[in-house]
Amino acid sequence: MPKIKTNRGAAKRFKVTKGGIKRRQSHLRHILTKKSSKRKRQLGSPSYVHENDVALIQQMMPYKRK
Repeated sequence: MPKIKTNRGAAKRFKVTKGGIKRRQSHLRHILTKKSSKRKRQLGSPSYVHENDVALIQQMMPYKRK
């Protein structure tokens, strides 16, 4: 059987860690003037992928399992 290709877009966006699959939050690229400092600061912190989406991400990155 041939090897399964990793989805390169997913590999760039997600990192598999012991605690789960880490991701960055959206809405921090542009139109920042109307957002409060607190909101921008909280968006800068990484978060984890929801448990319902973990199987889908693991399917896109077959060789990056916990």
